[in-house]
Amino acid sequence: MLPPLFESQLQLPLKQRGKVRDIYTVDDEHLLIVATDRLSAFDVILPTPIPNKGAILTAVSNFWFHFTESFITNHLADMSLKEILSDPDEYQCMQGRSVIVKKFKPLPIEAIVRGYLAGSGWKDYKKSGAICEITLPQGLQLADKLPSPIYTPSTKAALGEHDTNINFSETSALIGERLAKQVRDISLKIYTRARDYAAARGIIIADTKFEFGTDMKGELVLIDEVLTPDSSRFWAKEQYHVGISPPSFDKQFVRDYLETLDWDKTAPGPTLPQHILEKTVAKYQEAQLRLMT
Repeated sequence: MLPPLFESQLQLPLKQRGKVRDIYTVDDEHLLIVATDRLSAFDVILPTPIPNKGAILTAVSNFWFHFTESFITNHLADMSLKEILSDPDEYQCMQGRSVIVKKFKPLPIEAIVRGYLAGSGWKDYKKSGAICEITLPQGLQLADKLPSPIYTPSTKAALGEHDTNINFSETSALIGERLAKQVRDISLKIYTRARDYAAARGIIIADTKFEFGTDMKGELVLIDEVLTPDSSRFWAKEQYHVGISPPSFDKQFVRDYLETLDWDKTAPGPTLPQHILEKTVAKYQEAQLRLMT
């Protein structure tokens, strides 16, 4: 297991730090994306890193990039880490938790696909019977499987802010109707293929989000991360019951613990005790093992 990494410090130009990932400029055409062990909850980055989380996210995401490469181009570059990190200590620290990718122009939306009723989708359904103006059958319960997966895009919020759900017309206004249709159709295709694969391994993919960019010709490319416990809601098949929120393979232990504290959910976040770290790491590891073995 790699030593916990809260924040990377490399001898490359830093482009940005996100909630989890640090992004560096390699050259005019490539970036280095480092998945740290940072964890955010309620849109606050917590001070305690989750050991090995970044390496697990990187491995799972790379698995899905290769799984989908036959029908959607992705951002992975054919460069080795040793080519850009000459310092042995930097290379050792980054190995397993970083990827070199080609630069693409990111689209200003997140492509969300929902196969089950949960999270903000469940809240919207209770209010209006619809999600992103997509009307659903009456009488559905929490965690119910939807008649078919639905595409419910959102805007990309700035760090620390909340995404906003938008409908298909608003998506078309942002990126053009041709791209909007492509994003919708490929997102549903990726989700359906991944859902069936994961189901055979005891994991229900309740919902997930994808990010896309475009190349110099305006063609669509899959970027960022794919179908990880951070970008998706994974449920264990054997623990799934309609009417409750099933346990998920992510930071649920952290969220549940934080809800017991007298914390106003603003920065700075509280430190996490060892038993919460261990339970959280175990869930991430279980998701990786089920999917990749």
